[in-house]
Amino acid sequence: MERELNILRDRLLLMGGEAELALQRATHALVQRNSAVAIQVLAHDRVIDCLELEIDRLSIEALTLHRPIAGELRLVISIFKITPILERIADHASSIARTAIELNDEPELKTSNELNEMAERALEMLQSALDAFTSNDADKARRLITKDEEVDKIYVHLINDLMKTMTQDAAKSTRLARFIFVAKNLERIGDYVKDICKLTIYLKEAVFV
Repeated sequence: MERELNILRDRLLLMGGEAELALQRATHALVQRNSAVAIQVLAHDRVIDCLELEIDRLSIEALTLHRPIAGELRLVISIFKITPILERIADHASSIARTAIELNDEPELKTSNELNEMAERALEMLQSALDAFTSNDADKARRLITKDEEVDKIYVHLINDLMKTMTQDAAKSTRLARFIFVAKNLERIGDYVKDICKLTIYLKEAVFV
């Protein structure tokens, strides 16, 4: 059983690394107006989908063939639940990449640095959440949950600024709406990171929060 659990952990960490890379590339494509990088994100999405299917298969095999109990059972359940979360995060990264391609085909539009800050915070939180899960650190997971509130505050302030600019300059409304879409994707990633943290607490303490 230990061998199977190690394989599951390794596959989850691989998928987590791919999700991190997708988000990093997507935000780079947006900020640096680099459509080639955005296309890489979209092309690489299938790798993440395949990892999700593999982890699902391994999780089901572990549950049915080995019938784990206690901590081992919580680990398999947590991995099984985190996998679709990572897939959704990667989907949001793909959405950002597609939006970057659309924006890069239009004249450059300067926006608040808050969008960059949101992207950096989201990526940092994802990396920290996966580290907390790997090290079985429930305290770190709890601290990260509170950090999501900071991302939400930036999101609200950014949306208000973008909406205000839209009312003042209708000619830019389509491009500004795309930035709002990006901000919403980043905000949702923050929520998903919080879900990973909750599963880390469940893994360590056998309680749902």
